[in-house]
This record gives sequence, structure tokens and C-alpha cells, in this order.
Amino acid sequence: MTDAGQWCLIESDPGVFSELIRGFGVKGVQVEELYSLDDESFSPLKPILGLIFLFKIDDQAQTQSEGTLVQDSRLEQMFFAKQVIHNACATQAIINLLLNAQNEFLDLGDTLKSFKDFTQSFDSQTAGLAISNQEQLREVHNSFARHQVFEMEEKVKSGDEDLFHFVGYLPVNGRLYELDGLQSGPLDHGAIEGDDWLGLVQKVLQKRIEKYASSEIRFNLMAIITDRRMKYEREIAELKAKTSGAEMTEDSVIELARLESLLDAEMSKWKQYRLDNVRRRHNYMPLIVNLLQVMADQGTLGNFYETAKKKTEELSKAQAAKTS
Repeated sequence: MTDAGQWCLIESDPGVFSELIRGFGVKGVQVEELYSLDDESFSPLKPILGLIFLFKIDDQAQTQSEGTLVQDSRLEQMFFAKQVIHNACATQAIINLLLNAQNEFLDLGDTLKSFKDFTQSFDSQTAGLAISNQEQLREVHNSFARHQVFEMEEKVKSGDEDLFHFVGYLPVNGRLYELDGLQSGPLDHGAIEGDDWLGLVQKVLQKRIEKYASSEIRFNLMAIITDRRMKYEREIAELKAKTSGAEMTEDSVIELARLESLLDAEMSKWKQYRLDNVRRRHNYMPLIVNLLQVMADQGTLGNFYETAKKKTEELSKAQAAKTS
């Protein structure tokens, strides 16, 4: 893999991913986190365009995907880019999903539309290189970098350090595919029965999670769904159009109030996303330095350090006791 001008690690968070997609110029979709694989978690989010799965990668055969590598003419009908960039698997998974997704709300925007047209005839390796050379994608991705308190020389990963990876799942032409940038092509998980692909992907994910030791709980699952603000605005407009020129029934009034409440909740959520992302990007170093200077001038820094050191040691002992 290449550094390709350095791509940062970004947090696995629906607010980060939603604004990342928006930064690419894409409209009509957002990202929501899923906390279980049951139907009750999936149903409220439908229609779901694709899933983004984060898991620990290792070289154990039993934890590898059971999908079959696609090597036939289907490759001509799908976009797939192999990951050639360090730290870019989140953006890689999102782009692989968005450029294959189908939904009436989805608007890829000029940047991704042009990129898709430009890479239409590329093989997976060349498409991956094209992503690494797409300056706007890299700038948006790196805009979510956290400020480091100290700039350290690049750390060499130790053999004991856990590595995590994002992959995507989505339906294409009646079959379920896994899009993993570390593979040379899409992985086929079989035909979808009926119109709902979620039943199959739930089984695939459950089986894959169960392959890990029972102590491994570090998984994350997010769904790319239609922009709820657009959805509720459309439903409100349709409801008002139906009752135009006539007095609204009690049921219509209740439904309108419900939709407006849901829309307000989504607006508040996006406002919080923006605030959280501003805080993620903010450089707190000057504040920390000034705070430490004030404490030193007041003679309280030494006591503060000793108290923090003691609490850290207590927490370390408690953690060691839990794992022993």
C-alpha cells in the first residue's frame, strides 16, 4: 500500500460518516448506527442502501469471509476499487457502496459522478490508485483528523497491535455482495430471496461475528439510509397536498404532528453532528498549555499530577484484575 499524500484515521461514528459523505458532494443519504442484528433494529431504517461493517482483521482462516470472489462479467456491471492507501478503508468502503447503490433519493453529486465515469473501464487496482489521487476526496477525509497534542514520528506497528477494517455489504441485481478493499474484487454471498436483502446479510454478519472468540466484542455496524429530513419533508408535503382545500381529519392532524416531530428530531441530530465534528477538529493544545501554566503559577500542578497518577494506577490495577 501507499501513503498517497497521507490519509488519516477517522472515527467510526455516524455523524462523522454522514458529514464525510456530504463533504464528497453526495445528497439524499445519511448514516445511522446499528446496535444489534435483529429485525427491530433494521426495520425503522428501511430502505437501507448498504451496510458498513468494522471488525478486527487477523490471519486466522476461520474469521475470513465466506464470500466467493467475483471473476466473471459481473465485474463490468459493478464499481470496485482495491484499497491501495493506508488508513483509507472507511472512505474506500463508502465510495464502493455509493457507486453501486440504487435509490431515488441518492444524488452522487458532481465529484463522484465524474469519478465514476472516469474509472468506468478501470480494473480494481487502477480504480484504487485513482481514489488515492483524488485530491478532493483526500481533503474531505483528512478534514476529520484529530489534532495531536504532540507530533510524533511515524509509529511502527507492533505485532501485538490490533488492526481494524471497514467493509461494505449491499444488494446488486438480486445478489448480496461484500465489498472489501483488501480483496481483488467483490465477494458474492448468494442470491437474495424475495425483495428484502437484509435477512441474508443478517445471517452472513451473525455467522462471521460468531467465528471470533467470545471475548471479542469490538464490532461496529452502520447503515447508509435515505436522508430522513428529505423523507419527512416529502411526506409532510404529500399529506398537506392531500388535505389542501379541505379541513384535516383528526388522523391527518395526528400524522402531521408525528412527521413534524420526527423532522425536528432529525434537524436537531444534524445540528449536534456538526457541533461534535467541530469539537473533533478543534485544536485544544493552546487551552491545555495555558491551563497547565495557570495551575503551575498557582502551585496546584504538582498535587494535580500526583492525584491523576494515583487514579491511573488504580484504574490499571482494576482493569488487570478483570482480565486475570
